[in-house]
Amino acid sequence: MIVTAAAFGLLVGGLLGLVGGGGAILAVPALVYGVGIPLAAAIPSSLVVVGASSAVAVLPRLRNGVNWRLALIIGAAGMATAYLGAMVNRLLDPKVLLAAFAAIMVLAGLRMLRTTQARGGACALPGGGVNWRSCLPKAVATGAVVGFLTGLLGVGGGFLIVPALSLVLGLPMALTVGSSLVIIVINSLAGFSAHLGDLHLDWAVTGTFAGAAMIASLAAGRLGTGIPDRVLKRGFGILVLVIAAYVAVQALMA
Repeated sequence: MIVTAAAFGLLVGGLLGLVGGGGAILAVPALVYGVGIPLAAAIPSSLVVVGASSAVAVLPRLRNGVNWRLALIIGAAGMATAYLGAMVNRLLDPKVLLAAFAAIMVLAGLRMLRTTQARGGACALPGGGVNWRSCLPKAVATGAVVGFLTGLLGVGGGFLIVPALSLVLGLPMALTVGSSLVIIVINSLAGFSAHLGDLHLDWAVTGTFAGAAMIASLAAGRLGTGIPDRVLKRGFGILVLVIAAYVAVQALMA
């Protein structure tokens, strides 16, 4: 179990470091189907893993790879809704949660595979400025939705934050990855604290998984700065769809 957790930790950390999200898409299924722990424990465990590895992965991007104002606005907006998501989580059947997880992953993956023109948005105008009158409502709404899903499904939200920052808010991938990692750290902290009331973790498995993910995320974070935006987006979308198909099959067979 420990060796399996370490192997999956390297995979999750590598994904986070490269594309700034998607770690929990792998972490939750890996903990449930690969390591063999129940979904109730996998959700808070994944938040520890994703939060810790995201904090390490953002280090190479601290100076020029993060839109700090936007990241903090989105992160703050999601903190309150993360608690609401955790409350709803306790009321739903695990099969329903896994089916919802797969459906959201499909939508996010398809959005990232769509060919879009490189253009600015309200939060990243072509001239480099920000139209905050238009950007702020979108940023707050994005944060609220992602925060809710963080508490509900045990995700840092990166697989939604990356498409939102890139496609909805108009940030280039160079800023999207670093900003997403900061938001994931905030969301993971909020989501984990919302689960403290009924926390039952295998800390040996969680610690091993998180440690391996942190090592891989730091290495991949340095590597990812030299990969073209188009390659990152398409690779991210394909991986999300593959994992979505697997989770959907497992949910139907459960």
